[in-house]
Amino acid sequence: MMRLLDGLEQKLWQDIETIEGETRMRYVTSVERLAIERGLQQGLQQETFAILKRQLNKRFGALAEETISRIHNATHEQIENWAERVLGAKTLDDVFGAH
Repeated sequence: MMRLLDGLEQKLWQDIETIEGETRMRYVTSVERLAIERGLQQGLQQETFAILKRQLNKRFGALAEETISRIHNATHEQIENWAERVLGAKTLDDVFGAH
């Protein structure tokens, strides 16, 4: 990472403020953009977990804490596989078992 001299850094921010004022669009730094993307990914992952838990609850009844923990510690790929298995599973073991 490179730090600008104080005068140049101040000039940069003044230019950014001028551009934002002209375009009425806020400048988003690369760090902010990455944080936004990460937040969106985490939100999507949480929603995927919630959908799987609802499917399992509807199909098999209330879930044990161990099952909920297993879901929250799973990879996205595992969640997708389990969500597909719910469709034909007769038991929770059918969902989580290795196929």
